[in-house]
Amino acid sequence: MKGLALKETLFCVGALAVWLAVTGLFVGFRPEHALMAVLIAVLFFAAPATRRLIVALVPFFLFGISYDWMNLCPNYTVNPVDIRGLYETEKSLFGIVSATGVTLTPNEFFAQHTSALPDFLAGVFYLCWVPLPIFFGLWLYFRGKKMQYLHFSLVFLLVNFIGFTFYYIHPAAPPWYVAKHGFDFVLGTGGDVAGLDAFDAMTGLGIFDSLYTRNSNVFAAMPSLHSAYTLVALIYAVRSRSSAVWIAVLAVVTAGIWFTAVYTSHHYILDVLGGIACAFAGFALFEYGLMRIPAFARFMARYTKYISH
Repeated sequence: MKGLALKETLFCVGALAVWLAVTGLFVGFRPEHALMAVLIAVLFFAAPATRRLIVALVPFFLFGISYDWMNLCPNYTVNPVDIRGLYETEKSLFGIVSATGVTLTPNEFFAQHTSALPDFLAGVFYLCWVPLPIFFGLWLYFRGKKMQYLHFSLVFLLVNFIGFTFYYIHPAAPPWYVAKHGFDFVLGTGGDVAGLDAFDAMTGLGIFDSLYTRNSNVFAAMPSLHSAYTLVALIYAVRSRSSAVWIAVLAVVTAGIWFTAVYTSHHYILDVLGGIACAFAGFALFEYGLMRIPAFARFMARYTKYISH
């Protein structure tokens, strides 16, 4: 037991040290990094129950770290950014003819037809994109559905890796970028709240302004992982036979996020479809690919056993 405890201690300290060192040297150290490191360390060493929780949450930590570390190598330095191609394809497939006879993308149409209720709901739905799946995962965990929790959290992570990979293969500009900058590539372009500014103005909270002004992944519109996260949670809510309330909430929020992504000019319909495809691809790859590999199935059994003690 002492050897195991020492091994766990060294792994935790070593992992935190590597994460903080790489982040500080190449990404930029922020106060939330220190806060998260302290929280992880305290919960890891506090008690067996909190240690199991921290180990169970590793997939979500890896998601956050991998997203942050994309700053190490911006995707637009790897491949050319698709600005016009995605816009023209969206218009040809889903274009809406205006009263003046001009064909608009759905984003352009909605930008001309906004109102208070969808503006408010858009903000509410978009605030759920990561917190709601995490809350669902914690609900599974504390309800004793540890195996279902691990499947969900690891598929969530896998879907991110699929999406991040595509960001580098095919960097793509969001609709708001075209509306603001046209079809020229502008180096150093920062994030933009786009249509979510209405929610910020309405509530006076400035939530989305604080989130998107720090966003350095501007050219990561396709696929829309916003559209994938709650869908993955919905898949596992159904698969784990969760309560009807959870299924209904996740279904409504998922549809709401899909609408919001287009309504606020953060994504094209094509991006949303790409996010949906990522969710199902990650689920299928994990459940019908990885889980059929004996070594991986044994790893999952050990992982489940560890967090279930």
